[in-house]
Amino acid sequence: MPMPKDFRWGVATSSYQIEGAAHADGRGPSIWDTFCRTPGKVKGGDTGDVACDHYHRYPDDVRLMAELGVQAYRFSVAWPRVQPIGSGRPLDAGLAFYDRLVDALLEAGIEPWLTLYHWDLPQALEDAGGWPVRATAERFVDYADVVSRRLGDRVKRWITHNEPWCAAILGYQHGTHAPGRKDPAAALATAHHVLLSHGWAVPAIRANSPGAQVGITLNLMPTVPASPSEADRVAAERFDGHFNRWFLDPVHGRGYPADMVEHYRAKGYLPAGALPFVRDGDLAAMAVPTDFLGVNYYNRGILRSDEVPEEQNAPRTIPEPTDRTDIGWEVYPQSLHDLLVRVHRDYGPQPLYITENGAAYNVGPGDDGHVHDALRIAYYEGHLAACERAVAEGVDLRGYFAWSLMDNFEWAEGYSQRFGLVWVDYETQRRVPKDSARWYAERIRRG
Repeated sequence: MPMPKDFRWGVATSSYQIEGAAHADGRGPSIWDTFCRTPGKVKGGDTGDVACDHYHRYPDDVRLMAELGVQAYRFSVAWPRVQPIGSGRPLDAGLAFYDRLVDALLEAGIEPWLTLYHWDLPQALEDAGGWPVRATAERFVDYADVVSRRLGDRVKRWITHNEPWCAAILGYQHGTHAPGRKDPAAALATAHHVLLSHGWAVPAIRANSPGAQVGITLNLMPTVPASPSEADRVAAERFDGHFNRWFLDPVHGRGYPADMVEHYRAKGYLPAGALPFVRDGDLAAMAVPTDFLGVNYYNRGILRSDEVPEEQNAPRTIPEPTDRTDIGWEVYPQSLHDLLVRVHRDYGPQPLYITENGAAYNVGPGDDGHVHDALRIAYYEGHLAACERAVAEGVDLRGYFAWSLMDNFEWAEGYSQRFGLVWVDYETQRRVPKDSARWYAERIRRG
């Protein structure tokens, strides 16, 4: 089934995962530079110091995208490359890199989609308290102003934040992502300040980039109970509140979900009374009207209550999934359809974009020099079919960005997981388009 004529076909990356050049041209350290150097935090002790060396090799990467027929490229700006300590006068060398990248994209006929924050917070701001303190949200607005002033004449698609859930929960509650803290109260304050900085930044971007479209990207996980039991139903509803509604509700003007506020108070994460991080005007600012919502989807959640002994709970009606990617995530395209329909239904008709969707399969070049990644092709086929069904049912889906253009630094997994359409030899930086890249190019051509 063809997509609408104005549907945008793209690929996505992020700065720390591909740029490398960690010490070039005055770039300051980010929380990921620090985290990678903390023993035991990243598999294999890997770092993003070199990554895919995109900082130096971007002309070749743009040519590669053009050869694939990519219409849009979603990338992120490295905050410490622009403001090494997260504030103050910006570095011209850092901004000049993004000038060159944007100009190369436009010359190749590829629309730039710029994400301002994809987790690489300047370490100096973390040292001053990080996202749990309100001042970091204020610094983000200054940064957004700097970047949009410089690039707003050419970039007309802006995303303020990528996956606030990961920044807050993985970074400040679970400690599995930078900065590696384990403080649930700080994680909730982080979520608030990230969403608040989004709300504050949107008007600044629009002022600097007339006619631009601005949105935010949320990672969302459809959640189902493992059985019909009340315990599993409650577990699924709570996880949905924790993962999805805690972020969807505020940006759609509903404030924080009352059931989750009560739950977090019961857990001791929040005090009784007013939420300590919320000030007058915050909720209205977070609900600033935007032009689209970016949705990142990888897998669903099947929730089994941990409050009831397994032998006393109802028998599972949804078994443990067996079809998984190499990173261990379930392959279940139907949930992408269900998610799109749910967001459309529950949060009102609005333009949606799949800003990330993809799979880790770690196959490399065979004897013929090609990468035969049939499982990745099947993954994309299934998930794009789910998108087509959602569009046929009235969902206003306007674009799809495959994750990722190329294999890259996969956060705490280091270089052990390969999500790319293009295989990267990290020793030589050789790029090899996989069979999935050729398949995607043909899918774009068909529309």
